Amino acid sequence: MIRELAIKNFAIIEDLRISFKEGLTVLSGETGAGKSIIINAVNLLLGKRASADMIRTGSDTAELEAAFLIPTQSVAAKIMKEFGFDPSEGLIVRRIISDNNRHKIYINGRLATVQQLTSITENLTSISGQHAHQGLLNEDQHLLILDQFGGLISLRGKIAKNYHTLVPLIKKLKELNDVKDRQDNQLALLEFQKQEIENADLAPNEDKELELERTRLKNSEHIFRSVSQCVELLYDAPGAVAEKLSEVRKTIEKTSSIDPGLLHLCEDAGDAYARIEDITGGLRSYLVTIQMDEARLDTIEERMDQIQKLKKKYRGSLEAISFYLETIKKQLGGLENLEEEISTTATALQACYDTMIILAKDLSKKRKQAALKFSKKVEKELADLKMPGTEFKVKVHPVHAGKNTNPYLSIDEMALDETGFDRAVLLIAPNVGEDMKPLATIASGGELSRVVLALKAIIAKTDSLETVVFDEVDAGIGGGTAEVVGKKLSALSKYHQIICITHLAQIAKFGSNHFKISKSILGGRTRTEIEPLDKKERVKELARMMGGEKITTATMDHARELLNK
Repeated sequence: MIRELAIKNFAIIEDLRISFKEGLTVLSGETGAGKSIIINAVNLLLGKRASADMIRTGSDTAELEAAFLIPTQSVAAKIMKEFGFDPSEGLIVRRIISDNNRHKIYINGRLATVQQLTSITENLTSISGQHAHQGLLNEDQHLLILDQFGGLISLRGKIAKNYHTLVPLIKKLKELNDVKDRQDNQLALLEFQKQEIENADLAPNEDKELELERTRLKNSEHIFRSVSQCVELLYDAPGAVAEKLSEVRKTIEKTSSIDPGLLHLCEDAGDAYARIEDITGGLRSYLVTIQMDEARLDTIEERMDQIQKLKKKYRGSLEAISFYLETIKKQLGGLENLEEEISTTATALQACYDTMIILAKDLSKKRKQAALKFSKKVEKELADLKMPGTEFKVKVHPVHAGKNTNPYLSIDEMALDETGFDRAVLLIAPNVGEDMKPLATIASGGELSRVVLALKAIIAKTDSLETVVFDEVDAGIGGGTAEVVGKKLSALSKYHQIICITHLAQIAKFGSNHFKISKSILGGRTRTEIEPLDKKERVKELARMMGGEKITTATMDHARELLNK
């Protein structure tokens, strides 16, 4: 459920914050006060596309934020965990809309994408309005609605689980048969590649070591001259470092007879002399190792050329070649057992398919039974909502398999997927004598609002949505019909958090929480404000909704009576 909504610099809203509670929350106010802006803000926090046009004039950014309470076992909680969020902390969504169209989304303080946001929120909140054919009006959801009503989710889940076992087996069997078809060529190729790599007898890091040796051989004369020069400077040449350092040591030794404090420096000079001798010895030993071998250089060049060709052929590095060799060995071992694996896979696939047939046919039969009951219940709900004579039908029909459909993904020419082989469409004829048409084609806002309300009332106990927002639920209705709609919303609020924007007092009186939205002009700027109403203020607001700006004593008495009922 939505706990809190904050809106800043959005359209004509400067700074607004609303705290929501459970039950039925009513939002009322004059036309143009900003009720639809609040709905737009909620839509954006659910993942709708943002635009810089939404920013309040004079501001660089608009900021929207909503805090949701997330049930621990809900689909939203599961998806949050998959994205690395902790649902126990709740869900805080923040959107910053910038005038440069570089908008940002934050989920629980972490930068997120629109895809992540919509994945999490699609099971949290539904906004139902005259032009919002979401969820219940989406034909892709009609089969799910029917299965929820019929208590068939468990059976549907078994089919989905079976389907996700079936599809990989189909893929695996096809791949095995493809391998079998080209087995001879494959065997010859793999054997050749295996022999080629093994004959090369590659050593780990051999290419790096050869590169180093090649560099040394190519520069052997330069290295020899440089190292020899160092030996000369350090030890062999007249006035070499070692000779000078020896003189320094002797001089300090003589002087220390005058000042014993120099003795430790005499020892340091001796150590330095010994170190020079060690370095010189190391350089002379290195000179012995220097090769000037053109034949060895040619051998290295040939070996490096061989290694480079193998690296280019087998994915770019010695490690990759080694890994590919192991892969080849596994493939060769697998080819030897191919026939047995094909037989085992085919048997498992057939068993899975046989189970799928039984489950799908059983589910289809139960769906058709549930469709009849569901249709009658909807017609009854619509009659209660002042739409008598309305015909409603859930049409369950199979999806025909195409010519290229895999045989294991069809039953009697009907296509199989994770929901079975059925599709469902909700059909309606609001007026007697009319042909039945898909639900989403209803033109009347009042009829559409009542149909959505009727459907939600029926599936309230099974619908996983936490919050339902009704915008324009009162479109095209009034009087007794509004009273019935209000009762339905109140009943629905026992199962969901309901937020309803309405112009009708007959609906507003059922709210357990009531907010008034108004606009004012301050400093030459229009701004929208929202305030929670106590009982006294609600009476006044209901009177305004019934009688307009001029509120009489009779109107106030009528409003008080409505609220007390």
